[in-house]
Amino acid sequence: MSTYTIGEVADLSGFTASALRYYEGIGLVAPATRTGAGYRMYDDQTLARLAFIARAKQLGCSLEEVADLVSIWDGEQCGPVQRRFHALVTDKICDAQSQITELTAFSAQLRTAASQLSRDPVDGPCGDDCACVTDTSTGDSTAVPVVLGAEPSDPPIACTLEPDAMPDRLAGWQIILEHARSRSTASDGTLRVELDPATDLGELARLVAAEQHCCAFFSFAITVDHRGTALQVGAPAGAEEIVASMFGQPT
Repeated sequence: MSTYTIGEVADLSGFTASALRYYEGIGLVAPATRTGAGYRMYDDQTLARLAFIARAKQLGCSLEEVADLVSIWDGEQCGPVQRRFHALVTDKICDAQSQITELTAFSAQLRTAASQLSRDPVDGPCGDDCACVTDTSTGDSTAVPVVLGAEPSDPPIACTLEPDAMPDRLAGWQIILEHARSRSTASDGTLRVELDPATDLGELARLVAAEQHCCAFFSFAITVDHRGTALQVGAPAGAEEIVASMFGQPT
């Protein structure tokens, strides 16, 4: 059986060497052996396992779900793996459809607003009769429409990111969240994600700024204290499923 260095495995699998070390630390992969000098050596079984992990990640599985799948995959029987994989993917289809429904409703609302705002403006300051504050579909005057159960003063629970940019954004979060050690919920409903020391804080800060720009209903805080590094994610009532799908469930 062929053996490979960590660099060769990184080239063949598409995972970085740092990701391979992290996966080793959480028990997803392990070197087949080590050289006398202590260098990791991997085999074809490792490459097969990494290909399976890549497939699961491509379909949006969290590390916890990947670990569950890999534990079944080690049984060397395809049937149980396929059934579990199917259940996970089916759940993700339901989540995606729910988000599509919400975004479709919001898109329709935006189109209505765009039509209203294309009218000639009133002569003078904004008032009850101008398109900035009047919802002509109902005849009511309101500063902010209520969207998906949000309070009138809250930003709408919707994302303005272009659809073709979403895969890259989600991939960026997935890379960061590979460093998650645990998740918990505070009394105010904020999700706290504990991160390992290898987390790229610069990339985390960039993602937080980008996400808040397109999803204003999120609130973020990056904390570094005696407990370690953590990302805190807050969102209004009604956005719980979105938070869970992007950042994971409390553990």
